[in-house]
Amino acid sequence: MADFLNVSSSITGRRWVGLSNEEERLSEALSQKTDLPPPVARILARRGVGPERAHSFLAPALRDLLPDPRGLKDMEKAAAQFLAAVKARARIAIFADYDVDGGSSAALLIDWLRQMGASATLYVPDRIDEGYGPNDEAMAALARDHDLIICVDCGTLSHGPVAAAIGADVMILDHHLAEAHLPDCVAVVNPNRQDETGELAHLCAAGVVFLMLVEAGRQLREAGAKGPDLMAMLDLVALATVADVAPLVGVNRAFVRQGLKIMARRQRPGIVALADVGRLDRAPTSYHLGFVLGPRVNAGGRIGEADLGARLLATADPSQARDMAARLDLLNTDRREIEARVREAALAQAEERGLEAPLVWAAEDGWHPGVVGIVASRLKEATNRPAIVIGFDGDDGKGSGRSIPGVDLGASIQKLAAEGLLVKGGGHKMAAGLSLTRAQLEPAMARLSELLDRQGAGATGPADLRVDGVLMPGGATVDLIEQLDAAGPFGASAPAPRFVFPAQSIRFTKPVGEGHLKLSFSDGGPVTLDAIAFNARATGLAAALEAHNGRPFHLAGRIEINHWQGRQSVQLRLEDAAPADM
Repeated sequence: MADFLNVSSSITGRRWVGLSNEEERLSEALSQKTDLPPPVARILARRGVGPERAHSFLAPALRDLLPDPRGLKDMEKAAAQFLAAVKARARIAIFADYDVDGGSSAALLIDWLRQMGASATLYVPDRIDEGYGPNDEAMAALARDHDLIICVDCGTLSHGPVAAAIGADVMILDHHLAEAHLPDCVAVVNPNRQDETGELAHLCAAGVVFLMLVEAGRQLREAGAKGPDLMAMLDLVALATVADVAPLVGVNRAFVRQGLKIMARRQRPGIVALADVGRLDRAPTSYHLGFVLGPRVNAGGRIGEADLGARLLATADPSQARDMAARLDLLNTDRREIEARVREAALAQAEERGLEAPLVWAAEDGWHPGVVGIVASRLKEATNRPAIVIGFDGDDGKGSGRSIPGVDLGASIQKLAAEGLLVKGGGHKMAAGLSLTRAQLEPAMARLSELLDRQGAGATGPADLRVDGVLMPGGATVDLIEQLDAAGPFGASAPAPRFVFPAQSIRFTKPVGEGHLKLSFSDGGPVTLDAIAFNARATGLAAALEAHNGRPFHLAGRIEINHWQGRQSVQLRLEDAAPADM
């Protein structure tokens, strides 16, 4: 495939790649047969959507995409046990992971139970003292005071802790990779069980919990009763789906689209409070779920009160929600400062070790376990390699990893644990967690590098920049952006459309914030567009564009609507640039 506009190495060192020949042909057919604007047709072509599916893709109906919950093993049993516990007024406990997915999953169950006149005890383990997932002591304690324990977003590998819950029934609603042997409990509902088809492997835990509630609703109707309105709960499913970086394909896409509509109604106190502290003054998009709301929910589990995010999402009290959101906002500020220090040290260490290996990793004493996952993401983005970051406390290390498309990190981590090279480890394709001793560090990282190399991790170069076509300033309108949004939501496995404005003249530049750049540009016509380039100082974009001296540049990025003082205008979120006269 030829380089787009002949850009083989941009200012940030990337090759620009456009649509393939096959995608170009499909795009032309879409434009001709559906009357869709060419930019929209190109987005659909990139997704492999043909003319016959175009309109249903642009208006996905949840009823058409929602899978039958009974297609998942143990689902009927789980829903029946749940309803039996509610009917018997049994004492229910929810053991949830400390991230957005776990918190949203717990909030779904608490909200449903509240509407049915029931309640549950929420338990979220402390990341530092207890680590990820159920532990023997907590499960035994919960079992003494409860009849049913529901583990959400965790539990699939917790054989010992489940066995420790003597006297209580245990149910697991999860999505993490499973072993062939499952914990001995009432039900393990998990699309990533080894005996599942894998067709729903893209669901996050909140998606699994939602399907369980759909099945519970079906069983209630069959018994002549009625359950809560599940559609109104899709805001929680949408938040978890985006924040857990689940692929926005199939039913996940419908979950998020419908969930964003629910959020726009500002009905859930916790999400309203989060939006307010995040200064979100308009209806949220998937971007806001991932980068405004999600990090604040996560902040409690990372460096503060483990259950604060889940309690915020579950509360029905606006005053409590405002107080909790304010605390989470402060914790998120602290988290960013801790993350910045660890990120700088981890990158320096990884660079010294070498960034060309199949695995990029860093480990150090005292690194906060609540930020190692975020730092691993930053290393992965900077190197286009799977990355592991580990913090040690004495002899014990806790780490987190992030992967790149096509490389299954979770399965490799699980293999290391099975080989005895880790104390424990697990996760899914794109993210994983691990615990190990200091003596295990070097052998484990060497073995992991070997396993990832077999999957091609060492063969990747700098990430290509995929672009969807050319736009001119006069064609970048609010109407076009709204039409493009119909192809969304955008996120994991569904990247937002990116266009190139070719041979543009830079009219104005201004440094803003910490290393960002504002600019305006035009092609000589009547329309001038504004742009913002985040972290432009670090990427080299600022230096190149500020010193343009009249030189034209190809500018690549995503167009968005900028809201300012009640007015709307088009803005380019600039991601890359290349001299147009190369």
